[in-house]
Amino acid sequence: MLKGKKILIGVTGSIAAYRACDLIERLKEEGAEIQCVMTSAGKRFITPDTLRALSGRPVYSDLFEGHSFPGPLHTTLADESDLIVIVPASCNVMARLASGICDDLLTNIVMATQQPVLIVPAMNDNMYSHPFTQKNIRELAAIGYHFLAPEKGQLICGRYSVGHIASEKNILSRIKELVNARKKN
Repeated sequence: MLKGKKILIGVTGSIAAYRACDLIERLKEEGAEIQCVMTSAGKRFITPDTLRALSGRPVYSDLFEGHSFPGPLHTTLADESDLIVIVPASCNVMARLASGICDDLLTNIVMATQQPVLIVPAMNDNMYSHPFTQKNIRELAAIGYHFLAPEKGQLICGRYSVGHIASEKNILSRIKELVNARKKN
C-alpha cells in the first residue's frame, strides 16, 4: 500500500521523539521511502544519526545547510514528498504553523507543500488542553491539516492523562488512509 510513497517525517522537541524510530521501521517495511527532518529541539531527544540509520537517507535540520538538490532544500523536500507527518508534534511547532511562522526547515517545508500534512501531537496534558493549543489545532484543521489526537497514557511528568502520543498502529492506519485518499483524487 505504501510501496514507493515518499513520506517526510518531521521530528520535533518531545520526549516522544523516540517513537518516530519504530514508525520509520514500519513504514519502510511497507515499502515507503522515508526522508527525515528534525527541529533543533528534536535533536535534543534523539540524534540525526539514529534517523539516518533507520531511514537510509541524510537527515536535514538546517534550512541553509549544504545539500545536493538543484533547488532550495525546503521546496525540493516539499515537492518530493507524498505526505508529511510531524511525529511527534510539539506545542511550539503547532503554534508556529498556526501563526504562519516558518523560521526553521520543517515549518518552511510545511508551508511550501501542496501535499497532505498529518500532525501527531505529544505533550503534557496541561499543554495539550491549553486554550491556545486547542485554538491552534482548530485553525490548522480548518485549513486542511490532518490530526491524530494524543491518547490517554503515562506522561513523563508522572500523570496518566491525555497527551501521550497516538499508538504506532493508529499512526500507520492514518498514514495509509491519507495515502489512499490521494490515490483516489
